[in-house]
Amino acid sequence: MAAAPPSYCFVAFPPCTKDGLVVFGKNSTRPRDEVQEVVYFAAATHDPESKVECTYVEIDQVPKTHAIVLSRPAWLWGAEMGANEHGVCIANEAIITKEPASENEALLGMDLVRLGLERGATAKEALDVIVSLLREYGQGGNYYEDGSLCHAFQSAFLIVDRKEAWILETVGKYWAAEKITEGVKCICNQLSLTTRIDAEHPELRSYAESRGWWNGDAEFDFAKVFSVAEDHVKCCAGKESLDNQDGGIAAQTMMDILRDKAHGVCVDSEAFLTTASMVSVLPHNHSSPCIHFFTGTPDPSRSIFKPFIFADDVKQVPKVQSPSLGDDDPAKKIPRFQEKPDRRHELYKAHEWARSVIETDEDKGKKLMRIMLDLEKQGLEAMEDILSSTEVLDPAEVADLFYDCVDTEIKFFK
Repeated sequence: MAAAPPSYCFVAFPPCTKDGLVVFGKNSTRPRDEVQEVVYFAAATHDPESKVECTYVEIDQVPKTHAIVLSRPAWLWGAEMGANEHGVCIANEAIITKEPASENEALLGMDLVRLGLERGATAKEALDVIVSLLREYGQGGNYYEDGSLCHAFQSAFLIVDRKEAWILETVGKYWAAEKITEGVKCICNQLSLTTRIDAEHPELRSYAESRGWWNGDAEFDFAKVFSVAEDHVKCCAGKESLDNQDGGIAAQTMMDILRDKAHGVCVDSEAFLTTASMVSVLPHNHSSPCIHFFTGTPDPSRSIFKPFIFADDVKQVPKVQSPSLGDDDPAKKIPRFQEKPDRRHELYKAHEWARSVIETDEDKGKKLMRIMLDLEKQGLEAMEDILSSTEVLDPAEVADLFYDCVDTEIKFFK
């Protein structure tokens, strides 16, 4: 498989954003035939000394986990991106560094996304959860559903809440992090932290010195120290467009950026595709709900972003969940990935039909896209009304929100 193209994450803070919102966006670039599902898990309490089975390894469970919504490759336990009930959003990036990633099965970066969301009520708490688990269990294993070759990577994360964001970049169990509270920030599949580091592994610098990657005297530049020399170039297409918005960045702005194929933010290549996308708006005022938009389908330029709001009794959405194969799943059997089952959910199949129309019938395709974007616009306007309202939202009114949006989209395709 060819080296993966960049997979982009963005965050924008006031005063760059509209109405004082924090706006988060992520495109997930994965093997083009991989299916992503959108899944919700309610908050839960767990028995003492219980365990949780992640993608490859079992770890200690905590007494309580937060409610979460995830966009994830359907074969694994973790997630590429997601949010929790407290307004924390996390996205993962696979990165290559001078330190080879371990092929031994441990926690995947995508497992750490889910664990951070389940256990962290703020961005900083989620960061602390992730680095603690890195220290205890390590990271490693195959990032792709591929039985012929192990694709192992180090991990980077964009962790965001209503007040701040943290960029966390890891090299094995070692890590560094930068706190962001203003402006626009982008990360992709390369190390981005340089000399500004707000938190780090206590042995990070001594480890770099022991490997001969830093002499101990020069200014410590994380990306220069740990990047593969020829690989360290800037890769943040889309940031300039966000910078030029002059205080107007909103959910629609972020969706437009994620749809940008001309600059490579939206990927559609022979081997890789933007398989799912997510945008979140996080109001500073805790009386207003955070709103998370998911496509659940590939290629945001041909998909609809559908809103999700946390409520006490969120209705599950089987039509955007892949078939469960239980213990017969080739991802769980040893040796792994000897077969590749059909993981397409109902929305994915409906979207395949829409994509074929767009690609084969220009007139009908244009009409289809106009109607799809009109559906999305209606959802955006309804969410703007919720955010601008002075009345406290009744959670019961939005418990079926994502379900209804998925159902409407599928009925439209039929």
